[in-house]
Amino acid sequence: MGQPGLNRRQLLATAGGLAVAGSFGFAALGTGADALASGADTRVRYWNLFSGGDGYNMIAMLDAFRKANPDIAVKDSTLQWGSPFYTKLAMAAAGNRAPDLGVMHMGRVTGFSPGRLLDAWDVDLLAKYGVRQRDFNPQLWNRGVIDGKLYAVPLDIHVQLCFYRRDVLKQAGLLGDDGRMVPVTSADEWFDVLKEAKGATKKGLQTFGFWHSDQNFQWWFFVAFYTQLGGTWFNDANTEVTFDTDKATQVLEFLRRHITDGYANPNFGGGAGAEQFVNGSPFVWEGNWSVPVFDTAKVEYGATPLPPVFGKQATHAESHAFVLPHQSGRGGAANEAAHELAAYIVKDARQWALGGHIPAYRPILSTAAYQKMTPQNEYVSAMDHQATEPKVWFAGSTGILAQRIGPIVVSSTTGSAKPDAVSRRMKSELTRLLATKNPMDGRTAAQGGAVA
Repeated sequence: MGQPGLNRRQLLATAGGLAVAGSFGFAALGTGADALASGADTRVRYWNLFSGGDGYNMIAMLDAFRKANPDIAVKDSTLQWGSPFYTKLAMAAAGNRAPDLGVMHMGRVTGFSPGRLLDAWDVDLLAKYGVRQRDFNPQLWNRGVIDGKLYAVPLDIHVQLCFYRRDVLKQAGLLGDDGRMVPVTSADEWFDVLKEAKGATKKGLQTFGFWHSDQNFQWWFFVAFYTQLGGTWFNDANTEVTFDTDKATQVLEFLRRHITDGYANPNFGGGAGAEQFVNGSPFVWEGNWSVPVFDTAKVEYGATPLPPVFGKQATHAESHAFVLPHQSGRGGAANEAAHELAAYIVKDARQWALGGHIPAYRPILSTAAYQKMTPQNEYVSAMDHQATEPKVWFAGSTGILAQRIGPIVVSSTTGSAKPDAVSRRMKSELTRLLATKNPMDGRTAAQGGAVA
């Protein structure tokens, strides 16, 4: 029996995690704009969400592929990051208008109806072009496996990092002989480091920036430190909430303390933290995508994974991954070329590492060229201690989980709610989300149950 289809309203309400339509921000980039009119034997349509420096690096990698494979014409299109991208991708797959190749955040794969909106990869075909499971971190590879089939091929992991000013920390006596920040193994040690750094901080600058009022960043930081404590979310069958409110309260109190102890200034939230860092603030917690920003600013800095303040190494990580949006007639030359293109970029991701991302293809990490990259070589260990969101349909970048839980974490960090009460609210929200059916799972769609 065929699975019931999705109507436009349900896709708009759920694919992006918000009941918002609006502009898709569709634009074509790169040198592939005329690919469909070229004389190449095979044409591949490829959608991605990379703009800025990432967009530049992706275009460079695509141009290298074109040069090496003149018989394959690549039509690459860049769509607006976030909900608009996922909405358009879902609607294209449901309407049999999908591209041959796409990009997704790994955390979104589970909720994207693998088998309906995504097609499985041919692992033998990937192996033909040099991509094999053994060349990837097992945890990362398995995030793309649903019901025994591979639906996502990881390109990278992008992580939250502790950026530090070497010049300020040297003055504060917080640099080791290797020129790196002294190691931290507990919350007390971390706040001792902040105290010493504050004494060496120029007047008018905060000691530490961490996007205290941003729901996404606060959620990412919570995921990292809750994972350090060994916290769990749901049982293996995803039928029961196992969220530990005591451990959650510990994390929330830790995050809040940065403001109450005067290290993070509430007036310098959001991007102001990075600006303060460029101007001489000792620390900022930012994503690895800030590496090109600080390089351009010619800041004397380093970057490590988030400090293991609860004893266990774990830093928040997401992953860009290649996917095959569903096509009713998938196969043939275009499908093989999509496998070849994805494999080429994954294996040749040194250009991608310039944007701060850690390449997923592990052979790259052992090359002399990568090991000379700074500060990338300082935080590459994050690959082996990833703190990821639970593998449920409502998780993933710009997903419902961050939208619902993120603001609750912010309420604790900024002081409008008490940590113990917030941890209980978080558990209640997790319970409600777990009881909600995925409107795109092919079974509940016909009932019209969309999550706003």
